Amino acid sequence: MFVALSLLALQAFGGALAFAQDMMCERRRWLSRAQFLEMVAIAQLMPGPNMGNLALVVGDHFFGWRGALASLAGLLIGPFVLALSVAALFSGFLESPRVSGALAGIGAVAAGLIMGQALRLAAALARNPLGGAGAGALALAAFVAAALLHWPLVWVIPGLAGLSWWLAWHTIGRRGLRA
Repeated sequence: MFVALSLLALQAFGGALAFAQDMMCERRRWLSRAQFLEMVAIAQLMPGPNMGNLALVVGDHFFGWRGALASLAGLLIGPFVLALSVAALFSGFLESPRVSGALAGIGAVAAGLIMGQALRLAAALARNPLGGAGAGALALAAFVAAALLHWPLVWVIPGLAGLSWWLAWHTIGRRGLRA
């Protein structure tokens, strides 16, 4: 876990979730896409960065608290050392328009990676009780609430999470699948 997440962290810049999905589901086959989606959902509800939370959840899933610690350490140590080294070596170049442009381009690439990952994972929503349309409606509601209405995420996320859990519970109950 430590080595895999170290390599993951060193190849991803701003878009680690897409690389994580590829590594955990496609290359190493540790998780199915549905399991990955569940763990990402849990990670997003936890306070802190999603990728760090995902490392904790996956590490704990396989190896308990030791796996969680190893996964998080693997995710953080390499980029920490690299960032400190780069900052020390290139601190004089940060005001350069070329460097600013390069960083803006990297941000656009990260946004594209996240959108691509969302499209790849959409197929796993077919087995979700809400289906793709329900999940899409909740995503649209989150966008409207946060981006257009400027509601604080501290209220939007728990509100929509509660709504989605209730809708899933209600949908499962209507299908007669409730235990």
